[in-house]
Amino acid sequence: MRSVAGPRAGSPCGVTVPDRALEEAFKPYVGLPFGEPEVARDPVNEPMIRQWCDAMGDRNPIYWDPAAAAKTPHGGLVAPPTMLQAWILSGFRMADADRPPADRQEKLHALFAKHGYTGVVATNCEQEYTRYLHPGERVVAEATIESISEEKTTALGVGYFIVTRTAFRTESGEVVGSMIFRVLRFKPNQPAQAQGQAAAPAQPGRIPPLRGKDNGWWWEAVERGEIPIQKCSACGALRHPPRPMCPECQSTEWTSVPSAGNGTVYSFVVMHHPPMPGYDFPVAIGLVDLDEGTRLVANLVDCPFEEIHIGMKVEASIEEMGGVKMPVFRRAGVRR
Repeated sequence: MRSVAGPRAGSPCGVTVPDRALEEAFKPYVGLPFGEPEVARDPVNEPMIRQWCDAMGDRNPIYWDPAAAAKTPHGGLVAPPTMLQAWILSGFRMADADRPPADRQEKLHALFAKHGYTGVVATNCEQEYTRYLHPGERVVAEATIESISEEKTTALGVGYFIVTRTAFRTESGEVVGSMIFRVLRFKPNQPAQAQGQAAAPAQPGRIPPLRGKDNGWWWEAVERGEIPIQKCSACGALRHPPRPMCPECQSTEWTSVPSAGNGTVYSFVVMHHPPMPGYDFPVAIGLVDLDEGTRLVANLVDCPFEEIHIGMKVEASIEEMGGVKMPVFRRAGVRR
């Protein structure tokens, strides 16, 4: 396969030639598991379920109300299906850049980095749920490197799509779900070389927001300095993030109302890991209850981390961050 991109050393007319040495090196990885099946550190448990539901604003009683859940066909509390991967996440050890690769997936990514494919971005994830998980069950995950594409030319640079498949089971071997995860491992595009000057090294920037049919209008409003809230035309319910159907009445007719940008910190986190090019870490990220009645996730700025607290009154402004305009929040009364 040949693909058009910026010229690579030894290739004529700006036509790139796939890295055959890399392709021969990664072929043996395809079809192999990451390593031994990963057993969740903790069984499914009610405290983690409550924390998840609080963060997501999910008030379905089958997740947190034992009495209500007992009256359902489940016979008791169950975990939200979307928590499936959360039970087997490895924690902060994944952020330790100095440790050697722990499994075949990490060795594969180290191989790509060695060949100059230093960029990585997740492109999509598909999850399938077979049944609900109950408190006390322990999840076992077995991940496999399913496929690696031919070299592709993308807006980010020339690279390869890596697809992994994870099967989630109970300790008894019953399948409870699966996940397909795809990432692009790429060589970041280099800036055009100026006449008579050496090309400057590419500086990775902030990842721009994904825009589609359902949310493009929202980002266009943000670029104009506005924070809109989607409103159902049938029942008047407000919702965010934007989506095509009202969760209250299932109407697909909608309009929007402006937000004044005033709100209260519902929850927050100070993010230290993993460090990413184009972002200044550590950074405070807040889940803010807007006065109009919806929630918005955005950076909390110009406030010492130790002074940020749940219940803190904040005000929003639209600012450019790494070439992207987005809302940020400051403590109420603090000028920009």
